[in-house]
Amino acid sequence: MLTRRSMMLASIATGVSMSSSNAFSKAAQPSTPVSFDVPAGACDCHTHIHGDPAKFPFFAGRVYTPELASPEEMSALHKALKIERVVIVTPSVYGPDNSSSLFGMTARGATARGVAVIDDKTSEGDLDAMHKAGFRGIRLNLATGGVNDPNVGRQRFAAAVERMKARGWHVQLFTSLAMITAIKDQVAASPIPVVFDHFGGAVAAQGVDQPGFADLLELVKSGKAYVKISGAYRASKLGPDYPDAAPLAKALIAANAERIVWGTDWPHPDSVTPAGKQISDVTPLFQIDDGRLLNQLPVWAPDAAIRKTILVDNPARLYGFA
Repeated sequence: MLTRRSMMLASIATGVSMSSSNAFSKAAQPSTPVSFDVPAGACDCHTHIHGDPAKFPFFAGRVYTPELASPEEMSALHKALKIERVVIVTPSVYGPDNSSSLFGMTARGATARGVAVIDDKTSEGDLDAMHKAGFRGIRLNLATGGVNDPNVGRQRFAAAVERMKARGWHVQLFTSLAMITAIKDQVAASPIPVVFDHFGGAVAAQGVDQPGFADLLELVKSGKAYVKISGAYRASKLGPDYPDAAPLAKALIAANAERIVWGTDWPHPDSVTPAGKQISDVTPLFQIDDGRLLNQLPVWAPDAAIRKTILVDNPARLYGFA
């Protein structure tokens, strides 16, 4: 978890130069220039920082080990993409320790917000400190952890909402359409915002008629859920432009553009340890051209005003940017 002490240490760590050859990962940088006018205040709503494990140890219960990805690399990415703001999400490899995310947020200052992972040992004092640092939500990473039982999903979602409702944070879920169907009524009744990662777990090849996608659209249309049109390469195998993801994105935007946000999913971790490898073996990051990925947004949303809603207005409301 993120304690006051760990926050202090992480803040101090931002001033320490990473000079060793192991300090920087092979995280992708854009090779394609952005082809449209990115509006001022645009936000990448889904990124991760993988800090030096000597300072930010990985969680013993993780299911993969990523290459490193530094705040400096992230800043270079966003400079190339003309993206001003960022949301840093604590990945599963850290468990409930949010120090690496804080490290990245501190480096970016007022243009960063965070989404944390917590457990039952995370105190209200910890959450107060996180809020002051810029965290605005918690993540339930059901997909990477292999949680497919609807009963477990319902219980974890209910507990998260109960914990967050007085604080006004949102609950973010990385899960499947089947799980979204299972918790649909709970999401509709939630007193706080709910955010689904990566097209809600939809499979692009199965199109807009796949089971569960109508439930996701219904939640978006009613305003009860946000969806990140992020990580298109997770939904589609048709890189580099992922054309079969376009109908999903267009349907979600048409349902309610005010509940859609965009993100890169940089540095593009591969959350599956290859067969024959140990979980402690480093799994290479996916090499995704985020310039080309961002250039799909005008395909999905041809109207510049709608793109501003997605890139600027919705993130400002959801994450509390001034």
